[in-house]
Amino acid sequence: MKLSRIALAAGVTASTVLLVAGPASAHVSVQPVGEAAKGGYATLNFKVPNERDQASTVKLEVNFPADHPLSSVTPQAVPGWKISIDKSKLDKPLEVHGKKITEAVSKVTWTADDSEIAPGYFQQFPVSVGALPEDADQLVFKAIQTYDNKEVVRWIEEPKAGGEEPDSPAPVLKLTAASEDGHGGAADDDAKEGDDHKAADSDAPAKESSTAASSSSDTTARTLGIIGIVIGIAGVAFGVLAGRRRSA
Repeated sequence: MKLSRIALAAGVTASTVLLVAGPASAHVSVQPVGEAAKGGYATLNFKVPNERDQASTVKLEVNFPADHPLSSVTPQAVPGWKISIDKSKLDKPLEVHGKKITEAVSKVTWTADDSEIAPGYFQQFPVSVGALPEDADQLVFKAIQTYDNKEVVRWIEEPKAGGEEPDSPAPVLKLTAASEDGHGGAADDDAKEGDDHKAADSDAPAKESSTAASSSSDTTARTLGIIGIVIGIAGVAFGVLAGRRRSA
C-alpha cells in the first residue's frame, strides 16, 4: 500500500513536470534543410506549433536580421496561406555577382486563408535564403505568432550568454563553416558526379564504334587470307596440269 502511494505521487510529479515543461519547449523554431554554410544558400523551415487548446494559429510574422541582411529571400507557397514580403532600404548596399543591392527583405508574413494551425498540430513555412553571412556564427529571426482569439505571442528574446533558454526564445539558425572553395561541398560533389556520368555516357558510343571497327577489320583480314590461300592452291594445281600436258 505504501509503495502504491509512492508510485502515485511520483506519477503526479512527473505529469506536473511534463505539463510545465511542454509549453516552454514548444515554440517557433528554424531549421535548415541540410546545412546552412557561411557564404552559401540554404532552404529554411520555420516550424510553428500550436500551443493553445482552444485557439488556432492564423498568422506568423518572421523578421529577418538587419545586422546581416540577406540579398535573396524567396518563400515557398504554402496551401491555405497568403504571403506578404516587406523590404527596407540598406544603409550599406550589398554587392552580389557584380550588382549592388540597395534593399533587402526585412519581414515575411504568412496569413491563414482557408487554413489554420489547429490545436495539437504544427505547420512548416519554407524559405530559400542567401547568401548567408561569412562573419557570423548564427542568425536570429524574431517571430510573432497570432491566434484566432486575438492573442499574440512574441518569440523575440535572443539567447542568453549563459546558454539558458529565455522564456520566449527567438528562432536561431546555426551556421556551419564554409567549404574551402566558398561553395556548398555537397552540391559540388553531386555536380562533379553528374559530369563524370555524362562523360562516361558520351565515351560509350565511341568505345562501341571502335570495337565494331576492330571486329570488322579482323573479319576482312581473315577473308582476304582465305581467298589468297585458295588462289595459291589453284595456281599450283594449274602448274602441275600444264607440266603433264607438255610431257605428253
